Amino acid sequence: MPQAMSRCRRGLARALLVFIALGGSAAQAAPAPVPEVLEQARAQQQPMLDTLRDLVGIESGSRDVEGVEQIAALVAERLKALGGSVQVIKPTDVFRMGDTPDVVGPMVHAEFKGKGSKKIMLIAHMDTVYRNGMLKDQPFRVEGKRAYGLGISDDKQGVATIIHTVALLQKLGFQEFGTLTVLINGDEEISSPGARSTITRLGADQDAVFSFESGGTKGDLRLATSGIGAAYLTVEGRTSHAGSRPEGGVNALYELAHQVLQMDDLSQPDSGLKLNWTMAQAGTNRNVIPGNATAQADARALRVADFDNLEKSLQQRVQNKLLPESKVSLKFEVRRPPLEATPASRALAAHGASIYQELGMSLNVLDRATGGGTDAAFAALKARGPVIEGMGVNGFGAHSNSAEYIEVDTIVPRMYLAARLIMDVALGKVTQP
Repeated sequence: MPQAMSRCRRGLARALLVFIALGGSAAQAAPAPVPEVLEQARAQQQPMLDTLRDLVGIESGSRDVEGVEQIAALVAERLKALGGSVQVIKPTDVFRMGDTPDVVGPMVHAEFKGKGSKKIMLIAHMDTVYRNGMLKDQPFRVEGKRAYGLGISDDKQGVATIIHTVALLQKLGFQEFGTLTVLINGDEEISSPGARSTITRLGADQDAVFSFESGGTKGDLRLATSGIGAAYLTVEGRTSHAGSRPEGGVNALYELAHQVLQMDDLSQPDSGLKLNWTMAQAGTNRNVIPGNATAQADARALRVADFDNLEKSLQQRVQNKLLPESKVSLKFEVRRPPLEATPASRALAAHGASIYQELGMSLNVLDRATGGGTDAAFAALKARGPVIEGMGVNGFGAHSNSAEYIEVDTIVPRMYLAARLIMDVALGKVTQP
């Protein structure tokens, strides 16, 4: 009996030391993963790799509408098998830009009905930047801890992660959401001319939107991305012989140079607004005063309003001409709006970081834009809830002709993160700002 009492005292002493080490609060104990969710995430890893093999095996460049339709049929089939109400939608409201093809690829829209009230949307894209015939040089393969393949990181892993996260939730019998909406588009790599209006319309009604672009090599979540714009400057002059009668012409190249130079102060690097003229063309012959000239500029912004102000400034500047007889016109297009961090998106991402801690992992959250553009920005334009980008698995080599891959070891953590965030949003467990 005395020995038992002594063991008891030693046990209590050790417990007290642990309690003090944790700052005197049992609530600060290291979080543990939810066993059932983690088990199902592990069970989905090989099926997800099998799905990736099938997705990579279909060439689906943005301008290859037939290929995009083929992969859309496969994605729709998988989502129907999971019980979703599925439509393959051919875009009708197409936003026409300078390089928009006559026909753009379809979207796959699926909806899963639950028993709760929260509305959650998952988005990814199934098109790639690659041309037909490149698959033979980048077939699907698994080597060590990496899975390689054409378009596997950008963004076929995102499509597969969504499919198998939905499958995971079904295996758990989780139906506490109101609706779980999936939208996979086929024109992201050409700035989503056909899908943008649908993404914005559906995103406006969600309590949370998760976009499954890759998390990059570090698995970052992104709350902000740059907006991408383009300016097209056109000058009409008048041709004339450059040697015998140059005064009879109106030199479009001179006017173009004037216009470009007078806009060199519109960039505001401190606020993330950038305007850079990158392409120009003028003239037909060395001995002819050029009658036409064009230039294009790349624009980037961190705030939606900055593009509006930039366009106004551009239109005002072109009114100031070097050659009064020239005709100058300017077109500005927002290819992608910026995604801006909000208090709600920061709170949801912080909740995601705490979920990753359950796995003994840290999650980096970027709330300032680091470049690029994203369909998540279209979802955020009228959103009432938070929008999170970078939910996909870790990957590298997007738009590369030889080395695009994903990290296989990140499939389970990313699927666990996605499932837990969906569950906690549906159950109202995310602290609101």
